[in-house]
Amino acid sequence: MKKVLVTGATGFIGGYVVAALLEKGHQVIATSTNMETAKQKSWFSRVTYIPFDLKNLEENTNYFQYFQSPDSIIHLAWDGLPNYKSAIHIEVNLMRHYRFLKNLVINGANDITVTGTCFEYGMQQGCLHELQPTLPDNPYGLAKDTLRKFLEMLGNENSYTLKWVRLFYMYGKGQNQKSLFSQLDNAIENGDGQFNMSGGAQIRDFLPVEAVADHIVSIALQKEVRGIINCASGNPISVKELVEQYLAEKKANLTLNLGYYPYPDYEPMYFWGNNEKLKMVKKST
Repeated sequence: MKKVLVTGATGFIGGYVVAALLEKGHQVIATSTNMETAKQKSWFSRVTYIPFDLKNLEENTNYFQYFQSPDSIIHLAWDGLPNYKSAIHIEVNLMRHYRFLKNLVINGANDITVTGTCFEYGMQQGCLHELQPTLPDNPYGLAKDTLRKFLEMLGNENSYTLKWVRLFYMYGKGQNQKSLFSQLDNAIENGDGQFNMSGGAQIRDFLPVEAVADHIVSIALQKEVRGIINCASGNPISVKELVEQYLAEKKANLTLNLGYYPYPDYEPMYFWGNNEKLKMVKKST
């Protein structure tokens, strides 16, 4: 059994990660900014919950001790989403998160898993591999990519294991209300006859959030596979096809109003993740 610190524990992914860790029998130190939100989680009584807001970060505090010297850290916290174009990612989040993670490392943390984003690849299309150069094209992708580079350089002076989980697309209960599938669920519940969306021709890499959480936990609890790891299915699918499959599973009769919204300008049309490193992780766990 390991003692695992999970930041952003009450977020969309965080809640599932905490649940997955508990299911595997690990001790969880959960943290987020709002205890009242945390108390609503089914797992609240089974974790050690320590509220913390990165806005109140103090350089002289030993956060490794503050969070009870965890064996492993899964850092999911991040503000400002899903507004990928916001300057907050570069101007605020980048250095705030780096200072926090650096504090943990210099005070004794030796095993850290951090979530990145497929937006680090920028506008590159096709099957994206971890060895490809990063060309971030929006503030969120740039901030995450720079944080990763900072943490890699930190490893030159401080010995610790870094696993950078590059997230692609996901869906599931509890997702942001502005997300495609949350809006789709609302349309189904409201009995709408039509659903407005983009043309749906985008090729993406989707995973249910339960699978994403399980992959993050598997990555975090092993040390053989390090560095950047794509958290991806490796199976490209069009957004239109996925929506149609989702509606079929829900037995919902909705007409798709394709082309109502323009395609997003912050992501390429066709891309998915190479998941060979993730497969290596799963074999080792």
